[in-house]
Amino acid sequence: MKATFLPRKEKKDSKGLYPIQLVVNIGGQRIRRNIPKVRVSLKHWKNNRIKPNLKSEIYNFHIEYNKKLDDLENQIKDVFRYILLKNLTPTRELFLAQFDDNSLQNKISPNFSLSFQEFIETSKTTKAPGTIRKYVTTKRFIEDFQKHSNYDIRFETIVIEFYEKLRDYAFEERNTLNNYFGRTISVIKAFMNWSLDRGYHSNTEFRKFKRMQDNIEVIYLTMDELMTLYRKDFRSHRLNHVKDFYCFGCFTGLRFSDIKALRISNVFEDYLKLNIQKTKTIDQMIPLNDYAKDILSKYKDTLYEPLPSISGQKFNLYIKECCKIAKIDTMINTTRYIGQRRIDKVQPKHQLITSHTARKTFVTNSLILGMKEMVVRNITGHKDEASFKRYVEIAEDFKKSEMDNTWNKIAK
Repeated sequence: MKATFLPRKEKKDSKGLYPIQLVVNIGGQRIRRNIPKVRVSLKHWKNNRIKPNLKSEIYNFHIEYNKKLDDLENQIKDVFRYILLKNLTPTRELFLAQFDDNSLQNKISPNFSLSFQEFIETSKTTKAPGTIRKYVTTKRFIEDFQKHSNYDIRFETIVIEFYEKLRDYAFEERNTLNNYFGRTISVIKAFMNWSLDRGYHSNTEFRKFKRMQDNIEVIYLTMDELMTLYRKDFRSHRLNHVKDFYCFGCFTGLRFSDIKALRISNVFEDYLKLNIQKTKTIDQMIPLNDYAKDILSKYKDTLYEPLPSISGQKFNLYIKECCKIAKIDTMINTTRYIGQRRIDKVQPKHQLITSHTARKTFVTNSLILGMKEMVVRNITGHKDEASFKRYVEIAEDFKKSEMDNTWNKIAK
């Protein structure tokens, strides 16, 4: 099936303009439709559209007329797609019946919510569990927005108006932080690209959506704080297990999910060899320093070998308790934004410690101790240059501070 627009050269009017005719070829059959109120000069006709007139010429309505041609072409594509999806035999009669059907778009557009669920299900074999959780929470966030606003969510309505209304809902009704909203937009764009590739829609307006992202503080344990925690012996086995699990992350740079998935077969004398969940890296080699080896040796030939395991939610609760008992209580000022609204908080550091800060602790302290950036990135698998640069800046600031506190204090 093919559609073209042609000037009817036998119908020239008194102004030297020609009407435009739609010609559709279906299986050797030709369908012609005149397009009302569209007339063009042959010198302005090129590649199925009307060229802008010269400044010295009378306005030729190229914007309005081309918009009408674009709408017709999209309508024809919808008919073609409907016939294809329904596995129908294309005929002149079928085309004309569907071309004049005002409800055709609703017939051929897959359901947005069901398609999002399909997106989630098909991603489970290729994406990390944490990514799937983001997809699920984003779908729920959109559904909550739809209930609150009564916005008609279809593939065709994911436009700038949707983005603005979702943004206002996030900031005004949910007090959503900018970075969380940014991640939500990132997931929506990933889904819309996925569904676009599968021919579920032809809407590309979503590509204009901007992902908000504020730079936030890097929370990590200093070397003194890390050693204090590492050497702390808690009365509770539960807290000792959590402490060792966390410190192992600080000494290796591994993510929580990769430590939790660690098996005896991954442990060698001087290194770990494992598949990284998030980046799908096969047989990543992680060197073991003496502190990491000591932690592993503690659980060798025990029920917990290679390391005790615990759920992420409980872990974040217990590691805060560990750090509080260890008196890791430096006051930290954090700044977050909800839209343009600034939220400042001052909290003791132990309240900010989570499983994610172990990896940040490894990167920051490795750089401060002088490990080469390339080596650190090779161990941790950091791909994003901008995010890694923050750790480098912290290390440089630390070194400058140490210089100021030592050499620069010597009297000249």
